[in-house]
Amino acid sequence: MSKQTYRVCFCFRRRFKLHVAEPPGEVKRLFVQYSENGTLTVDHLHRFLVEVQKEERATREDAQAIVDSLRELKHLNILHRKGLSIEAFFRYLFGDMNPPLSPDHGVIKKSVSFVGHDMDAPLSHYFIYTGHNSYLTGNQISSNCSDVPIIKALERGVRVIELDIWPNSSKDNIDVLHGGTLTTPVELIKCLRSIKEHAFVASEYPVIITLEDHITPELQAKVAEMVTQTYGDMLFCPGSEVLKEFPSPESLKKHIIISTKPPKKYLEAQEIKEKEIKQQKSKASTDEEAWGKELPELKGGDSVAGDSNDSDEEDNNHEEVLDDGDKAQSDVMPGYVRLIAIHAMRRKGELKDYLRVNPDKVTRLSLNEQKLEKAVAAHGKDLIRFTQRNLLRVFPKSTRFDSSNYNPMIGWRYGAQMVALNMQGHGRPLWLMHGMFRANGGCGYVKKPEFLMKSGPDNEVFDPKAKLPVKTTLKVTVYMGEGWYYDFHCTHFDAYSPPDFYARVGIAGVPADTGMKRTKTWEDNWTPAWNEEFEFPLTVPELALLRIEVHEYDVSEKDDFGGQTCLPVWELRRGIRSVPLHNYEGEKYPSVRLLMRFEFF
Repeated sequence: MSKQTYRVCFCFRRRFKLHVAEPPGEVKRLFVQYSENGTLTVDHLHRFLVEVQKEERATREDAQAIVDSLRELKHLNILHRKGLSIEAFFRYLFGDMNPPLSPDHGVIKKSVSFVGHDMDAPLSHYFIYTGHNSYLTGNQISSNCSDVPIIKALERGVRVIELDIWPNSSKDNIDVLHGGTLTTPVELIKCLRSIKEHAFVASEYPVIITLEDHITPELQAKVAEMVTQTYGDMLFCPGSEVLKEFPSPESLKKHIIISTKPPKKYLEAQEIKEKEIKQQKSKASTDEEAWGKELPELKGGDSVAGDSNDSDEEDNNHEEVLDDGDKAQSDVMPGYVRLIAIHAMRRKGELKDYLRVNPDKVTRLSLNEQKLEKAVAAHGKDLIRFTQRNLLRVFPKSTRFDSSNYNPMIGWRYGAQMVALNMQGHGRPLWLMHGMFRANGGCGYVKKPEFLMKSGPDNEVFDPKAKLPVKTTLKVTVYMGEGWYYDFHCTHFDAYSPPDFYARVGIAGVPADTGMKRTKTWEDNWTPAWNEEFEFPLTVPELALLRIEVHEYDVSEKDDFGGQTCLPVWELRRGIRSVPLHNYEGEKYPSVRLLMRFEFF
């Protein structure tokens, strides 16, 4: 492995020396500073963890555990009897024991990951990992519908699954498919069962199923039966028709929640009921102002005009809405309606009308990315006030036939909880989504910053566009990278020489904090050693994601992709860290990683 040969033509070959990864100069300097006679003892390592890595709570036992975990490398002769050599110290820093986030963050496993956020606030206080058209395997026009992408999403930690439900070809059952396209359907019951089996593999926190309903009342009754039989006690069904406040993720652990628009006839009946209640309240207040409060003995005695039994009022309201042809609906509607824990709003009027906050109930509003942009431009403050109590779901515009995605930061800046992306898509928007939900142990719920939940004395709220002072500066040092030699064929990046890698580092966040920088290109080397520093002044670090990409420079063609990751700035571990990179689809490479340092000042 000391040299590598590339064939340029039939009779000519180029040979390159393969460089073994060596500790950067800063790592060597720190080893000399903290070691004694070429050995880093457990006590030395403990002091390094506290002073350099800023792990104030680290104990001597933690340092001992690191040394013990390196015993398996004993055959490489890099361990001393009393501690670590420079090679062992370097391997620790560049290994899996030294990740950029808390060790349990973002790790998918069947036990519960570390969760550090307060999980007892209402659902509206959290960003929620949300999928769009969760059943599609590819594009929006002709791909297959399947439960496989649903399973993959749940195993990644996604907490909101969208199902578009339609009558099947014989109109006697329910399929899941993208309506009006050539996508092949999958049975609803298969999706429901797969959700039940995989819902809590990555996280115990609730899974929300959003239904895009295109079925008849009779089939709605069948859906109600399917859902009830499949989920049983797992299903969250609130006692009242409408929630006044959302429950917390903690109280909903291991529960399935259904969210959709209630049937139109049900909503019309509710509107008539609410109007009559308002009219009665208005009449009562007017009467009291004119004549004083009603005498006690008239209550329950002689009836006054307009009084009637509450249950009769409800029945009359429904009868006014349902004509003879609709009466069949009244029998099947209640079972379906009772399943809906989070009511989705049917939009009426202008944007400002349905962004009004109702103190007596909470709801879910859906906007596509274009409507969100209009709302941000004209009603940004109203959006934030709305999302302090209610749920806002944002989804891709209908012209994204290739399952591409939009910038999710726009929705998060304004408090949108359900920023829905096509999980079967790829690219930078989805990398940001992965990065956001690596926070809080990868449980799928990330507590929104307090400034998105508060209003000032004059009802003023956070403005993402405002010029704010710098709150902190993130200093990022990119030392080096390795692992491509093991994960790629020698000619993957260049047929005639080793790769020419460069790194891009930047911030995604509010507009004032957003930007990218890049290192120099390190030519003809599988282990690039950039040793470059970058500083990022941050006005809103609570909404900042650190973007990291590696590319291989190509003179004549588009640069090749060499890996990426995205990390929540507010959960970065300070100090020198090993940063694993992921492929274009978001899957972690077996070996590729960067050695970096993170500092705040």
